[in-house]
Amino acid sequence: MNTRREWLEGMLKIVGPVLDYLSEGKLKQCMPLDYHPDRAAFAPLEAFGRSMLGLAPWLEVNPDRLEGEEREIQKVWREKVQVCLERATDKASPDFMVFDRDGQPLVDTAFLAHALLRAPVSVAAAMDVHTRKNVAEAFRASRKIAAYNSNWLFFSAMVEAGLRVLGEEYDIMRVLTALRAFREWYLGDGVYGDGPAFHWDYYNSFVIQPMYVDLVNLLHADHPEIEGMRTEVNARAARYASILERMIGPEGSYPVVGRSICYRFGAFQMLSQAALEHMLEEHLTPAGVRCGLTAVIRRVMSMPDMFDAEGWLRPGVAGYQPELGEMYINIGSLYLCSAVFLPLGLAPDDPFWRDPDADWTGRTVWTGGHIVIDHAKD
Repeated sequence: MNTRREWLEGMLKIVGPVLDYLSEGKLKQCMPLDYHPDRAAFAPLEAFGRSMLGLAPWLEVNPDRLEGEEREIQKVWREKVQVCLERATDKASPDFMVFDRDGQPLVDTAFLAHALLRAPVSVAAAMDVHTRKNVAEAFRASRKIAAYNSNWLFFSAMVEAGLRVLGEEYDIMRVLTALRAFREWYLGDGVYGDGPAFHWDYYNSFVIQPMYVDLVNLLHADHPEIEGMRTEVNARAARYASILERMIGPEGSYPVVGRSICYRFGAFQMLSQAALEHMLEEHLTPAGVRCGLTAVIRRVMSMPDMFDAEGWLRPGVAGYQPELGEMYINIGSLYLCSAVFLPLGLAPDDPFWRDPDADWTGRTVWTGGHIVIDHAKD
């Protein structure tokens, strides 16, 4: 349970400034906007949507399954999130966010919608009537933005799924467009192209597979074609999670490859989601995954200058490395790293937290231990 506490403290340290200032109506006023300032208009929604992406599963844990202190902390954050949703979507709020222009808001409206899929009771169902109406209007406003023929198709699809969770009418064709496209773009061995071509990056984990999995699992009963995809989508995601697990080095490092690498350990979202949803492949143990992810979290968060003096994230992988941020990156973008903490959505008595420490694949093999040989899968 000390590890769980460490994870929780790490997650709240990251998302704390975003939600604290937003709940006070001061996010736009206080958030650093000098890193790629041409992206400043979108930074608040990026920070909020991406913080919620990782935070949501923990909010959804039944409080009766939490220990006293954590239960009280969760109660505070559940209430804070409701205030933040009101602040972000009420047009009279000083922190009302941009949802309907210039491309980027579609991305982060989708991340906020994904959070509702991950917390349908504690976040979506807990909204008051006024906030629910505003959130739904914000989601619909993002429809003005056309998705690129890439992972952006999932953003349009996820917005529709968010509307469904809110009890609103949704456009299933926007969902099917994304699901069909990526079924065609599957390249084998657990990996999809981001479009027809393959790219060495972590977008299978940042966006593609987590959204694909949650869309088919939410909507499979709504359309027989989606039901027909469900088994293969989940199996491919489990295989990709196994690949991610093998990318964790014995000391918690991982390959720095591809664009958007400043999302740090958000690169492991699909492995974290596989643990959360109990879909790890048989040769992986929950405890081994917990220890591997813990090693990554500790390695990243131990680096100096990851945060500025006010607690905001700074661009980089190991500390402050601003040269690693593409021109579409701003401070808000960095909060996608929250996705590594998804297993906090498992109660403390789940084997992921309860089982004794175990080595992950990279540590086992490089200390002379014995592992299951790896084989490609269709």
